[in-house]
Amino acid sequence: MNAIELNSITKTYTTKKNVITAVDDISFSVDEGELFGLIGPDGAGKTSIFRILTTVLLADKGNATVLGLDVVKDFTAIRNIIGYMPGRFSLYQDLTVEENLNFFATIFNTTIQENYDLVEDIYKQLEPFKTRRAGKLSGGMKQKLALSCALIHKPKILFLDEPTTGVDPVSRKEFWEMLKRLKAQGISILVSTPYMDEANLCDRIALMQSGKILEIDTPQNIVNRFDKILYAVKSKSMFNLLSDIRSYSKTESCFAFGQYHHLVLNEEHPDLDKLKSYLKNHDELEIAQVKAGIEDRFMQLMKSPSQPAYRQAGTSLRERPWEI
Repeated sequence: MNAIELNSITKTYTTKKNVITAVDDISFSVDEGELFGLIGPDGAGKTSIFRILTTVLLADKGNATVLGLDVVKDFTAIRNIIGYMPGRFSLYQDLTVEENLNFFATIFNTTIQENYDLVEDIYKQLEPFKTRRAGKLSGGMKQKLALSCALIHKPKILFLDEPTTGVDPVSRKEFWEMLKRLKAQGISILVSTPYMDEANLCDRIALMQSGKILEIDTPQNIVNRFDKILYAVKSKSMFNLLSDIRSYSKTESCFAFGQYHHLVLNEEHPDLDKLKSYLKNHDELEIAQVKAGIEDRFMQLMKSPSQPAYRQAGTSLRERPWEI
């Protein structure tokens, strides 16, 4: 039995001006004990999927199950076996760390002590601040408290909607280490993120854009499908360099990536001397071949008009948020 299964899920929102399709006929499944990532920019449809699966939003079409339970018919049972951490910090900010944990434990008829083994690693970091109000915690500590509250009733599946957004790099790393330990305890995890570097930490990922899935597979298999020679290009004037490269007749794609621009040429055997000659007016020019990453494959899928809705194994990203 799959931990999570979606079949042809569609969700639209109606505004005064038009109808927005947030989730467009999406189907995928998550295995039990798997750490599965939904990767994509704001507006890709990630949060709508989370809200449908956690029974707080009804889909317009399709059906979904969580551990075999229907998200519409069995919503009460589902709420007892899942932990949900929404993208925005939603705990009671005027309650202390300890009061928040006790409150959520009481809702599920349990105690902190009863399931302490599950939250021990996280709670040890929170314990020095247990009398501090949640609203006064740092971003990283807020996320750890939210995760503890989502775990306090020993859920079988965790839903984490962009849990590390706005958190410093050190806290992000610690958070993902916690997820690995939870996965080792048999908890299935569905996590969403706009950070491409975090995609590599998942067992499998789904790349999403505009309510559609572009591709589903392991991170490495997705990267392996990048079938072009990739170059990292840099000069003293990066803005002008990007404009000039995009005007170059042999350019297939070019986008900003940290301190470099990632470039793909539409030649089978690229002539770098010709490119360097074209860019001769740029000071401190650097051109080097590099290995592609998930973000490069994502950009390739975005630009490919012939790309299928998505390819499964065997069958605005936020302004470069992976640059940390």
